[in-house]
Amino acid sequence: MKIGYARVSTLNQKLDLQLNALISAGCEVIYSEKLGATKLRPEFNKCMKSLNKSDTLICYKLDRLGRSLRDVINVIYELNSKGVELISLSDKMDTTTSQGRLMLNILLSFAQFEREIIIDRTKAGLQAARERGVKLGRPLDPKVRENRRKARKMRKQNYKISYICKTLNISRSTCYEYIS
Repeated sequence: MKIGYARVSTLNQKLDLQLNALISAGCEVIYSEKLGATKLRPEFNKCMKSLNKSDTLICYKLDRLGRSLRDVINVIYELNSKGVELISLSDKMDTTTSQGRLMLNILLSFAQFEREIIIDRTKAGLQAARERGVKLGRPLDPKVRENRRKARKMRKQNYKISYICKTLNISRSTCYEYIS
């Protein structure tokens, strides 16, 4: 089944160009939405849920599938895992052909390469920070730091865990975390 998806980013824009192209491409069902500055895309979510193996999702342009390159690539991965073909009319991407699958694999390879570079840079940056003595992680809330100090002191004075929990208004697991 050919399923179309059309989206415009602002309420002032019109869907006509995309809808006409999707109808000409033979879409049997078309999901469309006009969105302002929102990340919620209910029609897109319905579209993705409706797709089954051997369906074809057709869009006017790839950028209609997501708000960023990462979003688009994630959608392509999801489609690929479901066994759904993808056709982007303006971008001339058609995974029903061998050339389209090749282009998709090249695109996905570059995306994977980019992800790995980001991971490598992040690890190197964290290591460099550790070597400089930078303490990583979120700083402790002063109240948490004070409760931790009090819990340790009370435990050294042989107070029972239940008493410490009640006094500091913390759970047993938090108390054990503080005193360990």
